[in-house]
Parts: sequence; C-alpha cells; structure tokens
Amino acid sequence: MKIWKHEKESEAHQIFRNVVGHQAKGVFPQTINPEEETVPGIEHPGSTGVIYCSDRAMANGFSYSSSQEWANLGQGAPEVGPIPGAPPRPDSIPVPLDSLEYAPTTGVKALREAVANLYNLTYREGKASQYTYENVCIVPGGRSGLSRVAAVIGDVYTSYQIPDYTAYDQVLSAFRRLVPVPTALDSKNKYKFDLEQAKKDIRNQGIAVILSSNPRNPTGQVIKGKDLKELVDLSREGTTVILDEFYSWYIYPDRDADFGKSISSAKYVEDVNEDSTIIIDGLTKNWRLPGWRICWVVGPKNLITALSQSGSFLDGGANHPMQLAAIPLLDPEHVRQEKVSGDTFHRKLALQKHFKAKRDHVLKRLHELHLDVDVPPNSTFYIWLNLERLPAPLNNGLTFFEELLKEKTIVIPGIFFDINPAHRRNLFNSPCHHFVRLSFGPPIEDLDKGLDAIDRVLKKAKKTGMQAFGQGYKTQVEEVIKEQAVSIAS
Repeated sequence: MKIWKHEKESEAHQIFRNVVGHQAKGVFPQTINPEEETVPGIEHPGSTGVIYCSDRAMANGFSYSSSQEWANLGQGAPEVGPIPGAPPRPDSIPVPLDSLEYAPTTGVKALREAVANLYNLTYREGKASQYTYENVCIVPGGRSGLSRVAAVIGDVYTSYQIPDYTAYDQVLSAFRRLVPVPTALDSKNKYKFDLEQAKKDIRNQGIAVILSSNPRNPTGQVIKGKDLKELVDLSREGTTVILDEFYSWYIYPDRDADFGKSISSAKYVEDVNEDSTIIIDGLTKNWRLPGWRICWVVGPKNLITALSQSGSFLDGGANHPMQLAAIPLLDPEHVRQEKVSGDTFHRKLALQKHFKAKRDHVLKRLHELHLDVDVPPNSTFYIWLNLERLPAPLNNGLTFFEELLKEKTIVIPGIFFDINPAHRRNLFNSPCHHFVRLSFGPPIEDLDKGLDAIDRVLKKAKKTGMQAFGQGYKTQVEEVIKEQAVSIAS
C-alpha cells in the first residue's frame, strides 16, 4: 500500500489547491486559471471551510432544493426548528415605519441596553462595575464583529490557537496589521488553553492581543472557572483578550444540578471600562436564530466608539427591524418572568439536554464504527474526529470528506481549522491533517443519515480494499449537470 507523504500525491488536496486563494501564498498569483491575468490589485482571500465544502458538495450534486437528500454534518449552526421543552419559535417580525430607516452603526439603543442588562443579570450581580448600553455594539453577524474589532487593532502581535474557528484565518489574512503568532494545542492535554505559555509569549514576544473561541470550535472544549479567570486577568496587565463566546449555552455537565448554567468571561471582568476583555456573541447559536444576523460585541466604552467608526465603512450596521424584534428575547424583566414560571430556565435545560442527548447518540454510533473520539466534547455541538487509525488514504480529512460527498454527506476537513494565514505549509504536515469536524447541530434524523454514510464508506473499504479510494472526484458543477441531463434523456 502506498503511503502518501505530500499533498501533491493526493487528488483531494490538489482540488483544494486549485481553488483560487488556496495556493501557497507568495509562490504564484492567486488566479482561477494561471494563464489568465488577475484583476489589477485584487488578491483572493480563499474560502472558509463551510463555503469550500458547500461548493464541493454542489459539484457532487448538492442543491438547496434537494438538501433533504443530503446529510449536512458540516453545518456550523444548530437546528432552528422546535425542540422538546423549548418555547415556540418566532414566526412573525413587526416592521414599524421608523425601522425602515438605517439603524445606528452601534445598534438600536434599546437592544444595546437589553444585552448589557442580561449580562449584568446573568454574570455580574453584586459587582460594583456594571455594563451599560455604551459597552455594547450590535453587529450583523459574528464575522462582522470580528472584522470590526480587527479593523481597529494596531500593528501588534496577535496570539491564536490551533485548531480554532476557520474564519480567524481570513480575518488574520485580511487585516495584516495583526501579526499572527500561533500556538498548537495538544490532544494529550485535551486541547486545554496553555495559560503559562500565553504568559511567556506576552513577556518574551510582546503579545498584545489574544484571540480565542470559548467554548472552543472545533474541539468542543471550554475554558472555565479558575482558568477563565486567569485569562481575563491578563486583560488588566496590558493584553487585550478577545473571546468568541457563541457557544456559551452549549455546556454539557455531568450533574443535573449544573444544567442551565452558561459560561462567559463577563463574570471575571472587574471594571467593564478598564479591563480590555472583548466578548463577541449573539442570537446565532444560543437562541438558534442564525438567519437573523443579530450579534453583539461587549467591551470597554472606548472600544465601542471605535467599533462604531469601523462599522461605518465595513458593514453599515445590523438589520433595523430584526434588532427591534430581538429586544423581547433579551429583556431582563421578561427573562425573570420566564424563569419564575420555569419556561426560560427550562429553555436552557431543553437546549442543553437536547444537544447533550444528540452528542451522546453520535459518540455511541462512532464507537460502534470503531471511530472512538480521542477528546469527547463537553461543550459546543462539534466532534473533532481523528481519522489517523484508518487505512490510507481515508486517514486524512480532505480525502475522507471527498469520499463522503459520494455518499451525499458533508463534513468539514480539519485543515480548515489550522489557522495558517500564509498557507505555506505542506498540508500533510498540518496538525489538523488527520481530522474532520462533525456537527451534531442538525436534527437527529440527519445525523443518522450521515453516520450511515460513514458506515457505508468503512464497509466498502473493508470489503474491496483501498484501491477505489482517493480518486475520481468531480471538480465542476457542469459535470453534474451533464450527468443529470444524460439521465433525464435516457
């Protein structure tokens, strides 16, 4: 059996490299066709994992009109429909006349107040320093929040971890005043954030900014308690700490008494205007409303002023009617009333227990497939699956992904979580090369459909050997259209 050692030997990796923006930076122009001239001054940034995987799925016949035929275990969003024990889903949006105007680039004041009050109520009771609307900026999505923050950071060394959220790659590539300094997390240490290493980097390399998701995408781990407090403490020592907290409700405790609790660095901030801790969150994950594109950045007042300015040229602000519709979902009095009746508390219980049950179901099925997860997730709705024990070439994420596309199933190859803005590394040397990320965000019927597809691939490998794998991948949507036309004609 031939063991591949370089990306040039792999058809799946060559398809990846041939996408504009995915070539190694500094090697040759980023064009779709090397014989074509580039648009003057334009450089392609490359695709995020979900976009690339969606495009590859479309080349294999996926369409949104036929999406029910596919299992999308790559989606970075929770199921949006009703779940047991949760309140009814919003089904109408008022559009008052005033909301037809632009909203301020910092967001509607009433929504900013609602966000501040919710953080105070949940994490800051009894503390002298409290958030106000001046500590909140409403943004049209988490990526917009990241971009606004990145646009106002000066020429500094920025620390990030591998693996982490795929969009950080594009942010660090686009905003080049942020000089990226990576730290690879170790599976043997359960991908734990290395606080001691962070402190050394601050002292020895002058790290000015730390960027991290918490709970962590894609490993499903969480920084909490003493470790989270120590991380926030760094923001009082000359380092800005940016925490992407979109999965703060997706915590899976071992004890029933701990259900309903969520995680935020806001709990450990001493002075909301002096501590340089920046929180990014929104309705996308916890409220299961990704289509609303209503998110927020919470931090010191002078940061919010800067974000208003960067938002004026980056995105122009969030949707006005949707901001107004979001206010009742965050109003502290409304939340307290729901907690008294049990509904809001039960809602968190519903979300956490529902997703914990899905997590346990997927882990059980993977175990039955002899694909035990090295570090099971205790948060988020992702599983970081190591394929290293499979025979080559199924043991690398890109090839595994391509083989599953043949079975109408989408996962995300691990290399997208290798935050590597220069794209110079041989992909086979990436610490994320042997991994894929599976999402248990979709409904359980879709999860089983995808797990059945994985089962079919593994059974095929066992029955026929590995000769059929690693080749024969469709590269263009046109190929699928031709096949469909032939099928209809016949």
